[in-house]
Amino acid sequence: MQKVYSVGQINQYIKNMFTQDFLLSRVSVQGEVSNCKYHSSGHIYFSLKDASGTIACVMFAGARKGLAFHLSDGQQVVVDGSVNVYEVAGRYQLYANRIRQDGAGILYERFLALKQELEEMGMFAPEYKKPIPRYVRRLGVVTAPTGAAIRDIISISRRRSPGIQIILYPAQVQGEGAAESVAKGLRVLDAQHVDVIIVGRGGGSIEDLWAFNEEIVARAIFACQTPVISAVGHETDTTIADFVADLRAPTPSAAAELAVADAGLMSQQLLDAQARFGRLMRQRVEEQRGQTERLRMRLRYASPQQRVRDQRQRATDLDGQLRRGIQDSLRERQRRMALYIERLRGLSPLEKLAQGYACVTDGGGKRISSVAQVRTGDELQIYVADGKITADVLDVKRL
Repeated sequence: MQKVYSVGQINQYIKNMFTQDFLLSRVSVQGEVSNCKYHSSGHIYFSLKDASGTIACVMFAGARKGLAFHLSDGQQVVVDGSVNVYEVAGRYQLYANRIRQDGAGILYERFLALKQELEEMGMFAPEYKKPIPRYVRRLGVVTAPTGAAIRDIISISRRRSPGIQIILYPAQVQGEGAAESVAKGLRVLDAQHVDVIIVGRGGGSIEDLWAFNEEIVARAIFACQTPVISAVGHETDTTIADFVADLRAPTPSAAAELAVADAGLMSQQLLDAQARFGRLMRQRVEEQRGQTERLRMRLRYASPQQRVRDQRQRATDLDGQLRRGIQDSLRERQRRMALYIERLRGLSPLEKLAQGYACVTDGGGKRISSVAQVRTGDELQIYVADGKITADVLDVKRL
């Protein structure tokens, strides 16, 4: 009688076959990503497809640490992992350990990985950036001896500062050995004690610019004692050299403008400053001359000693007049004061108060002469001969 197997037994058997196959335990598969889904658990489920078929794939959350980009549909990638059977569903799938972009994407992945590594080492930190000298007399350039980059740098530098000395290290900037050539050029010019170094080249693809994304170039820039300006490609291009350099220029032409001060502009600024200084000095001299002339005239027409004597005699005369005037004024005021005292004595409120009368005012000190000025609850001040009484109004009645 033929033996009957369960579904689980068959799936287990097939799983063992996959596990024992050495090729499937470590495989790299190239294809286009489709049906990509990021699960809340952190796992990534997707498919790889090409013209001939499709294979289901999964990257578990624990393996995502090595994923340097966001996986999405349509990307061409190479997936490293193993093919095995998922027994519950009875299907095989590719378990991804590493995913890298195909073609230029591989270079970009290497770029991101090196960028992260060097940044963690502190090679991009602002505290390591050296200031660019304001006035450069010896300019070092590491680039190809032919091409638009060196022509632009020489043209702009000499236009801005005709007397500048430019030292070129003719480096290979593309292809095999380019990174080593650029790094050597940086070391050579650094030893020449130039004021600043421009390192770069014209634009191109990521493959063309790759020498400036190599670690050897980054370390050579970081090790330079001379300030380094990175000028690689066009304004939109960014390389590792840009992050390590003391200053990034969007283009080689811009690097020359940043490195070399405009001598014509500086000359005009010096002339303007000289003119301003001359005007200020002439103004100051005229002011001092006028003050000196005024003092000279005062000394000519008025001796200080004579003025002191005159003022002393005048002070003595005024003192006598003042004393006589004060005495006369006091006598007259005393006489008038006696008259006023007699008059006021007859008009004094105190005299009236002593006779039993009182003076009433409100809280603001205004005298109350009518019930119309008072309301129930108001506070009143009542002045009598020997003091003051504070009272609250309980009732108001008209007579």
